[in-house]
Amino acid sequence: MTHLQKITKPIALLLILAMTSLTWGCESTTNAGRGAGYGAAAGGVIGGIIGSRSGSWAQGAILGAVIGGAGGALIGNYMDKQAAEIDRDVEGASVERVEEGIRVVFDSGILFSTGSSAITSASRYNIEKLAGILNRYDDTNVVIEGHTDSVGSEESNQILSENRAQTVANLLKTYGVYNNRLSPVGYGETRPVASNETESGRHLNRRVEVLIYANEELKRQAESGELRM
Repeated sequence: MTHLQKITKPIALLLILAMTSLTWGCESTTNAGRGAGYGAAAGGVIGGIIGSRSGSWAQGAILGAVIGGAGGALIGNYMDKQAAEIDRDVEGASVERVEEGIRVVFDSGILFSTGSSAITSASRYNIEKLAGILNRYDDTNVVIEGHTDSVGSEESNQILSENRAQTVANLLKTYGVYNNRLSPVGYGETRPVASNETESGRHLNRRVEVLIYANEELKRQAESGELRM
């Protein structure tokens, strides 16, 4: 991944999703019904950065279009089922439903050795399980984000985060996820979810996030009533 791609890809994703507002409140409970309710009222397109109640980051272009009505409920149900499978089958992952998307967080210490972007043999199976689920729910796009703590130089952390995101993307491709669904990006130390002043905080900041959201085909099926689960 080049330095230029590092800068432009997140911006491009946000522009594609035409960010019009921010949502402040990530919940892990079912979202099928809520997708219909607020979507019909708000309409439009939502994307970009979603903050938790504590002010932490939930990065990336995860929401896609808010369809509303019955279509929004269908997408919510599609995502609920997919999130439940990930939560059940993929060890070492924290799964969160965020509006019309899914946020999956892996502790980098689970996937990689310290300072390395080579995925551990023990973790390959979990990425394979995730790929299998993504392949069953194939009308989604996937952003893979690499994040580090602030130990070391900003440049080395940026490169490490990019390489880790790319490694996960490459492995998902190996297990059959189409390349055009995947957008790996590294944020280095720029988006912490906790303080880097403590070891526990640095531990949380060393992570890989997989953000899953509806593609245009899924939105079309939901709006037309063709989507069946």
